Amino acid sequence: MGGCYSVIAASKLLQMQRRRAAAAILPAPSSDEPGRCSPDNSNSGDGKKKRKGKWRRSGPILGEADQCGPSGECFAKRFRLGAELGRGEFGVTRRCDDAATGEALACKTIQRKRLRRRADADDVRREVEILRRMSALEDGGELPVVRLREACEDPKGVHLVMELCEGGELFDRIFARGHYTERAAAKIGRTIAQVVQLCHDNGVMHRDLKPENFLFASKSEDSPLKAIDFGLSVFFKPGEQFTEVVGSGIYMAPEVLMRSYGPEVDVWSAGIILYILLCGVPPFWGGAYVFLACFNLHPLQHAWLRFPMLMPARWIECRHRRANCRVHNPG
Repeated sequence: MGGCYSVIAASKLLQMQRRRAAAAILPAPSSDEPGRCSPDNSNSGDGKKKRKGKWRRSGPILGEADQCGPSGECFAKRFRLGAELGRGEFGVTRRCDDAATGEALACKTIQRKRLRRRADADDVRREVEILRRMSALEDGGELPVVRLREACEDPKGVHLVMELCEGGELFDRIFARGHYTERAAAKIGRTIAQVVQLCHDNGVMHRDLKPENFLFASKSEDSPLKAIDFGLSVFFKPGEQFTEVVGSGIYMAPEVLMRSYGPEVDVWSAGIILYILLCGVPPFWGGAYVFLACFNLHPLQHAWLRFPMLMPARWIECRHRRANCRVHNPG
């Protein structure tokens, strides 16, 4: 990219383009393929054989207990789909109501026709496993992760019925405010840290933490904040190293693009979100990330991307608190 961005220039760029960080996946070395969905499988290339046989798109994705039948009648009877809430690469999220209780929920439908490879189906299965593990937790209060109510499969695809969060994305609130005060940012930062700890304590690495993946439960200013979208998440074991390059540009840790990382990359992403909360702009822009990833480089290693020239005082005061997030070999 060359040069440095001032906070003013970066703010104008953000207002003009209102760019959202798109999640990306770059293929890992061939030894990284085994165990994409099982918590007991390693992603570090332990020599396990790949599953053979051609994948059939019409074949089952979830277990037998999660099947809705050939016409999907059980899902249609239990839930009434409503307005569209969002759309992604593999499916669409709609508002839905429980036909029996009238409770307002959200339904993420992953369309079968969008799943092109066996690995895509494995990713869906793994996402359901992770959501079920996280939803089963009792946090002693409001769980900072969206709860999965039910997962079922029919010929159209997989339906994930979750609690409804009507307060909008953290991204939108940052954009509306410009930036948060230190006190307000600390409150949100505490919730994000709780999400990271909760995931890691239960053997889950999120790998795509960003403001777009945090929703407020309601439109209230003091509404609980909840993490969503575990589509890129994986199970991990202590000491396990991953090589697959996944995540969203400006939130990726250097180790991700170096293809050797563990759960600490979530801490890096949380630090980037904290910076954006305080300053209203990213510490650096992610346009060069994909290009550099192709050459197994990282902009921070080569000083291509730097912090803004006009760094707000509020960040200078707390910059040392984030220093540990930037240690190459923490510990």
